[in-house]
Amino acid sequence: MAAKAPKKKSVLGRGLGALLEDSNSESNKNLEPSSVGTMNEINLDQIEVNPYQPRTHFDRVALEELADSIKLQGIIQPITVRQLSEGEFQLISGERRFQASKIAGLKSIPAYVRTANDQQMLEMAIIENIQRENLNAIEIALSYQRLLSECKIKQEELGERVGKNRTTVNNYLRLLKLPPDIQAGLRDNKISMGHARALINIEDVDKQLHIYKQTVEEELSVRKVEQLVRDLITPKEEKPKPEKTGDSKHRTYEVRQIQQKLSSHFGTRVNLKADGQYRGEIKIPFVSTEDLNRILEIINL
Repeated sequence: MAAKAPKKKSVLGRGLGALLEDSNSESNKNLEPSSVGTMNEINLDQIEVNPYQPRTHFDRVALEELADSIKLQGIIQPITVRQLSEGEFQLISGERRFQASKIAGLKSIPAYVRTANDQQMLEMAIIENIQRENLNAIEIALSYQRLLSECKIKQEELGERVGKNRTTVNNYLRLLKLPPDIQAGLRDNKISMGHARALINIEDVDKQLHIYKQTVEEELSVRKVEQLVRDLITPKEEKPKPEKTGDSKHRTYEVRQIQQKLSSHFGTRVNLKADGQYRGEIKIPFVSTEDLNRILEIINL
């Protein structure tokens, strides 16, 4: 009985190198074997930029500094391209080197030639940029969203594709629910991702924008914003009604004492309600994933 052919390994979570390796082996039969899978010196005017590039802004000063380095040292690390047709290529990764080479006046650039379909191009661009560039949080979130919507990747698989855990990916995607003004502030580094994650917990957009503006104007810390959000979303304690009996007064005193101990224990204002039979509920508010994890650690969950 013939042995079964080994199954092809999944590329999930294996990074840019794995995607390049697999795409190169799968789809190079229609291209010149002398160029695919090799490093070549390619004319810059034969290369078009990657339409799936998640970075939307390149710092001009940083590009000129890289161009000066290239003039002195040359290209240390080749770019990666895919061949579209004879004499026509498209960037997969290395756009900063590509743009800086143009500024430096180079006519050609060393490049690895690979093959990739559009989905692989998008995945490669995202992975390469996350690994090598300082993308802002909104650019990362939009890139993740493109993987979900354009490449039809399931959300539970996305973390493996980009080498991040599911919680991290979800935190980025939630940023896209913020109002445009706050997204722009995050993009422009007026606030951090920690600030933004706290603001997400406010359902009222006007209140969100109010605290956002206060954060920017007063340069509030993430901890201070979390406290403002916590105070906003935590219901104010109801004033206790006058008690008629000594037992009722004693019961109310006990409930308050327990509530104070719980609030001190969890580092946040805990709401405790109990009736005459000591039936009720305990509410522990949290304003971010980190805040929730902190509470879960306290109760050993």
